[in-house]
Amino acid sequence: MESNCKENYGARMLDKEGYRPNVGIILTNARKQVFWGKRIREHSWQFPQGGIKHGESPEQAMYRELHEEVGLLPEHIEIIGRTKNWLRYTVPEHWIRREWRGSYKGQKQIWFLLRLVGRDSDVSLRATDHPEFDAWRWNDYWVPLENVIDFKRDVYRMALNELAKFLFSKKDARRIPKGELWEPVNLKSQETLGDNESFK
Repeated sequence: MESNCKENYGARMLDKEGYRPNVGIILTNARKQVFWGKRIREHSWQFPQGGIKHGESPEQAMYRELHEEVGLLPEHIEIIGRTKNWLRYTVPEHWIRREWRGSYKGQKQIWFLLRLVGRDSDVSLRATDHPEFDAWRWNDYWVPLENVIDFKRDVYRMALNELAKFLFSKKDARRIPKGELWEPVNLKSQETLGDNESFK
């Protein structure tokens, strides 16, 4: 769990380039729609995401964040796929606390594609005392991203493009994005994370 507020952009566990390890979650339902959460007291929508703690693997962090932000347990979902490499976004300087400027640059993320095998009623935005979202909805997979904070949009495009193959068959027209908002992105190999790697 994390916030876009300056005071909560942490500078802990940074790699040598100044990026904090993080996981992103794309949760889908039986109709292959995706979960979007509305950030509490804000007008922006996003996917669940959060930092990887000391000693956690990305998968462990994903399950923890999924429960903290969405209230779901491992038995409520199945993992369909994940990104092969880290995807990074840089946080603009004015979002970063002054004492962290020069060391903290942003987030590097492993993204997980999940299928909800439980019910919509299993979703709870009040699973913790510090909720991330105050509303949620299902949307089409390729929904335009104008309601996502601008510096995260490229990473969202990269994650959705890379993971679509796990959700849609080759014959499914929904596998290919359409429209000018979904121009192909450069999926550069950034840094591969081993399946069993944790952060120590």
